[in-house]
Amino acid sequence: MTATPATPYLDARLAKEQQQQRLPSIAAALVRGGQVVWSGAAGTVDARADGPAATPETQYRIGSITKSVVAVGVLRLVADGRVAVTDPIRRHLPELDETLDGVSVLQLLTQSAGLHAETTGPWWERSPGITWEDLLPSVRPAHDPGRRFHYSNVGYAVLGRLIEVERGRPWFEVLQEEVLRPLGMTRTSYDAVAPSAPGLAVHPLTDLVHTEPAHDAGAMAPAGQLWSTVGDLARFATFLQAGDTDVLPEELHRAMQVPTTVVDTPGQSWTRAYGIGLDVYNRDGTRFVGHGGSMPGFQAGVRVDPETGDGVTLLTNSTGGPGAAVAWDLLELLEQHDPRRVTAWHTETDATDMAHVVGGWHWGPRRMELRSAPGGELELSVPGESGRWSRFVPAADGTWTGTEDYWAGETLRAHGDGPRAAYLDLGSFRLTRDPYDPAADLPGGADPAGWHA
Repeated sequence: MTATPATPYLDARLAKEQQQQRLPSIAAALVRGGQVVWSGAAGTVDARADGPAATPETQYRIGSITKSVVAVGVLRLVADGRVAVTDPIRRHLPELDETLDGVSVLQLLTQSAGLHAETTGPWWERSPGITWEDLLPSVRPAHDPGRRFHYSNVGYAVLGRLIEVERGRPWFEVLQEEVLRPLGMTRTSYDAVAPSAPGLAVHPLTDLVHTEPAHDAGAMAPAGQLWSTVGDLARFATFLQAGDTDVLPEELHRAMQVPTTVVDTPGQSWTRAYGIGLDVYNRDGTRFVGHGGSMPGFQAGVRVDPETGDGVTLLTNSTGGPGAAVAWDLLELLEQHDPRRVTAWHTETDATDMAHVVGGWHWGPRRMELRSAPGGELELSVPGESGRWSRFVPAADGTWTGTEDYWAGETLRAHGDGPRAAYLDLGSFRLTRDPYDPAADLPGGADPAGWHA
């Protein structure tokens, strides 16, 4: 990693966060194009002035970011044909209570299974871990499945057990072999490996700290056990953005990012949803995916823009944690002082093959515009409206398949010979060059009188 022109500003922002939020230590990294372009740390791991300085190689507990790794492990079961996301969970774990008959694997992955958030016993994050058998009474419904977002730590404990049953060995052992090692996440572990930071809480009114417990969470461990570094989480952020077919087929990798359940906070606009093991953040129209994490004494976060690959990872050993703005500030400082390289425009050979379908089209009287995009793709937009309505990728049979919004998964097919297609069939809808063109084989026909007063 070489220094970026933004390094002094990034270092200063991180130091400011450590000082103003009274954090014992904080570490962060920024990723761009699959590479860590900056990493830094501030403070000491024990909060003492003469204590060991934190570095980007310091391990912290990552809490619920563990869930994202577990989700990848479950999707690997799907890729191997051992599990279907539509499977009822009791098909694989019949010891679960019959009240969970309506709960699917996908609902557990997307936090829509309706399970209670926490265990029935003592606060699991601060208590010695229990066995799967002891956990079973806590796996109980709070809401009807599939009806709402309801974050459940217990639900991800169930998914960890699913991995163990299907693979025949401990869930972390499976994830280490199938996910962490292939991604080069060698500093991500079940327990702390030096150099690591202890979990601390900072007194709200005086400059004193309180040591937090750090138990093995046992059967609840898939909900928040793991330890990692900002560098390892940067590798994970790159995987979330770019994928890795050695770890997960691209179709399933992309499926993780699809917003499935909306996080509906009363009185606030919808800015967050949940996909498969991932938060999906909507920041002024830009999507970020990732996850936050907390355990007593620790706060963690990873966010990455799936379009650009710009991402941020944060770790701190404070129960209170950093402010919400620091992650966004670091990304903005990087772009401000070291702008992302702009790729020059150039002609596309694929554009020749699409010349017959691009241009203005009409859905009834509503005008649309179809443009070519690199890689033989097409983009459909509505003039006067921001953004695109959908993107389409080419298929081997000469059609295109939608990837976004209403037309995701639907087929776009051009009809007519000659240099310009006569009409388009889009999921059975008809797009015509002129509104209600009678030559477009319009279902229901066109008014015989044509346009009239």
